[in-house]
Amino acid sequence: MKAFSRRAPAPWHPRSRLARILRDETGSSVAEFVMVGALLTALTLGVLQFGLGVYVRNVVHDAAVEGAHYGALADRSPADGAERTRAILARTVGADFVQAVAGHETSEFGYLTVRVDVEATIPLAGLWGVPHALRVSGTAPRESFDVP
Repeated sequence: MKAFSRRAPAPWHPRSRLARILRDETGSSVAEFVMVGALLTALTLGVLQFGLGVYVRNVVHDAAVEGAHYGALADRSPADGAERTRAILARTVGADFVQAVAGHETSEFGYLTVRVDVEATIPLAGLWGVPHALRVSGTAPRESFDVP
């Protein structure tokens, strides 16, 4: 009588152990959750960082405009406007964000104006960012008591 020998099926055969392991989906939901969760977390943090950058830019711009309007008053100077801009920025985003604030008189369209220029840090990762990367200015027409 001939001995019956059992050969292992080829690895690509549907009944082989490798084929069963590759078809097995046990634990795949955990791996998918980690991959999708990491992607959504990175996307959420990116949106929040973009929002923070836009907020800082808007606050710095509004402070420059407010300082220009304050410095353009008839009894004030451009230096007063620059000081007011520094005070507003120290209260809102912090004095560490601001590198330079300058106020000066200019002439636009034949009229005297006060311009306040601000150089600040734009946040790239949390509150850390590139210094002097954000440059904004605010301009206001100069008031006077002279009647034309």
